[in-house]
Amino acid sequence: MANTKSALKYIRKTETRTLRNRQVKSRLKTLAKKVDVATASGNKDEILVATRAFISALDKAAKTGLVHANKIARHKARCAALLAA
Repeated sequence: MANTKSALKYIRKTETRTLRNRQVKSRLKTLAKKVDVATASGNKDEILVATRAFISALDKAAKTGLVHANKIARHKARCAALLAA
């Protein structure tokens, strides 16, 4: 257990950040599933809406460095390929 006040504060900050990061990652997974469902349905409008939301969430996650840049680029490229098809 932490002995100093600063160490206790760091533990509190880590818990807060962990919860926030978990929420963001969970949202990304949910949005990815929505893109998959929209792709399976074949409806262009649904695919467009789902990919826009997913790409926006990816960009927001990239700002904080939560997800690796190459992973974001890969997902965005796949979404662009879905829209182009």
